[in-house]
Amino acid sequence: MARDLTALFDPRSVAVVGASDDPAKYGHAVASQALRAPGRRPVHLVNRRGGTVLGRKAATSLAEIGEPVELVVISVPGTGFEEAVDDALVCGAKAIVAITAGFAEAGSAGLARQRAVTERVRAAGAVLVGPNCLGVADNTTELYLASDRFAPGRVALLSQSGNLALELQLRGAPHDLGFSRFVSLGNQADVTLVDLVEDCARHEPTSVIAVYAEDFGDGRAFARAAATAGKPVVLLTAGRGTASARSAQSHTGALTSSADVVAAACRDAGVELVRTPREMTVVLAALAGGRRTPGRRTAVLTDGGGHGAVAADAAEDTGLAVPELGAPTQERLRSVLWEQSAVRNPVDLAGMGERRPLAYADAVRQLLAADEVDAVLMTGYFGGYAAAEGGLGGGPAGGSVLAEGERRAAKEIAGHLAAAPKPLVVQSMYPRSPSCRVLAEAGIPVFAATEDAARALAALTGRPPGAPAGPAPEPPASARPADPSYHGLRALLTEAGVPFPPAREIADEAGLLAAAEAFEGPYVLKALHVLHKSDAGGVALRLADRDALLAAYRDMDARLGAPTYSVEAMADLSDGVELIVGVQRDPRFGPVAMVGLGGVLTETLRDVAFALAPVTAEHAAGLLRGLRTAALLDGVRGRPAVDVTAAATVVARLTEIAAAHPEIAELEVNPLLVRPDGALALDARAVLG
Repeated sequence: MARDLTALFDPRSVAVVGASDDPAKYGHAVASQALRAPGRRPVHLVNRRGGTVLGRKAATSLAEIGEPVELVVISVPGTGFEEAVDDALVCGAKAIVAITAGFAEAGSAGLARQRAVTERVRAAGAVLVGPNCLGVADNTTELYLASDRFAPGRVALLSQSGNLALELQLRGAPHDLGFSRFVSLGNQADVTLVDLVEDCARHEPTSVIAVYAEDFGDGRAFARAAATAGKPVVLLTAGRGTASARSAQSHTGALTSSADVVAAACRDAGVELVRTPREMTVVLAALAGGRRTPGRRTAVLTDGGGHGAVAADAAEDTGLAVPELGAPTQERLRSVLWEQSAVRNPVDLAGMGERRPLAYADAVRQLLAADEVDAVLMTGYFGGYAAAEGGLGGGPAGGSVLAEGERRAAKEIAGHLAAAPKPLVVQSMYPRSPSCRVLAEAGIPVFAATEDAARALAALTGRPPGAPAGPAPEPPASARPADPSYHGLRALLTEAGVPFPPAREIADEAGLLAAAEAFEGPYVLKALHVLHKSDAGGVALRLADRDALLAAYRDMDARLGAPTYSVEAMADLSDGVELIVGVQRDPRFGPVAMVGLGGVLTETLRDVAFALAPVTAEHAAGLLRGLRTAALLDGVRGRPAVDVTAAATVVARLTEIAAAHPEIAELEVNPLLVRPDGALALDARAVLG
């Protein structure tokens, strides 16, 4: 059930324990901010020495206040933290914001202290943010309990870094980007990222949720919360490399998940994953406008061929499509542009804007009205005429006539967008010009860099075909533990509908000969209980008859001395493609599926895709189609196409089995042979947790 965080974001009263006149102390910064809205709610300052703080009488303890306090901020040295928490609970606190550090991030002893405090807070029916956090703020309720001011707006910012939060605010200012809420996550001992995402999803003044997280806690729950938020979630995270993972560990005691796993979770949940604060600002500036589309067909409008070509490449790099426009749309564009203009896509005014700035608006109107266009990217000089008149650069100065025409065009573009609300993003050489300000005030994102404009537009378009609406729920845990032995695993997967060739486990020559009688050759012989069998010489293929099988067994047993072996029917490898299918349990996100090009070159080529498990057959097919080598599935150089549907069905069944067996840390089929007539698992392995 969702947690009630009313006392955290809109308390009836507030106390700052550790308030100080010393500007070097955090208690000074928080107390100063808390006093910005003294008329909204009582604000009490507590300092053990008493006296005055910031010109107000300070209580020596919470008990001295003489009345209940609903939210208490604690910014005291670590030695006094537990006592301050206990005092807060005694005085009726329902929410505690713990600035004090030195807990889970400091090691096992600090983690034990943190857990003990959290238990006391929960037992009292209160909530705790932190410890090791930098405060909270809610502009919609005039709650200011962080060291910095946040410009008001519609973005809720949930961050494990105070400096990054400050940078996002500075970067967002030119885009008029403001914040509804700010929460410093700290160690998430009690109130977690998931709790906050769910609460911000219910918060009507918030339209976008921005997250910087090093530790997701329950990563799968985060993905579910983001998928069901009903508003965009943008994520910046750390841990893509070993150095940043070490930094996260020392910063908040975080356990990071691999970049592949996080990216998979974001794709499944519809989260916008970004790599830098700049990219996050770009995406937030776009999403704050609110216009989104399920399609990705993009029209590029430019006033110069170079800008158009660069913008088209940038758009396609982000996953947008820039298709040639149909004949009817081209004809409508020709009716409003001059003969030199290109109308195929990119649409190039070819100098017409210098003669008649309203041509920009006319072209935008036609593109927005076209059913084959989902979004428009306008790029180039627009804004330069008004910029020249206003002394912001630009040129050649066309005088007030061109400047006024451009401003009028900007107003008409805004009007056309209101009539046909599709995403429109602008890149301008003069983003601060009066004309571009008109666009920005109408909710049209304007950027100086082409790549920023393209990334912003990608954030406003639909999800890839076949992508799930959120992570699939994990099935109930199986009551029967998995047998991780090779033939035990084959039996488990076969029962679930994963096909294998006929096989027998043998331990001596008599068993080998009996297996040869059970099914016809050619045969395969595998040494069991040997890791990386192929590298160790523990796999013999294409053994034509019983004599060849026996000779291979004697040689292999002399070299490896494996306790048992598997005799199998040799599959027909002609016209087949070898895939790898696996599931690994991530400590934060649970079972994660992997599909890719398989066989002995798997680790060399690393052509793989990930998703939270289990996956549906439709989702699995989408993952396979997204591989770099997906063309192999459709047949190349005269080879026939293989049965992708059969392969996707096997992927779905295998991931369902792995998800239902939490005792399995890793499960893998490699290779999965996919032929025109079906799919066949040729080898499997499992590792228990």
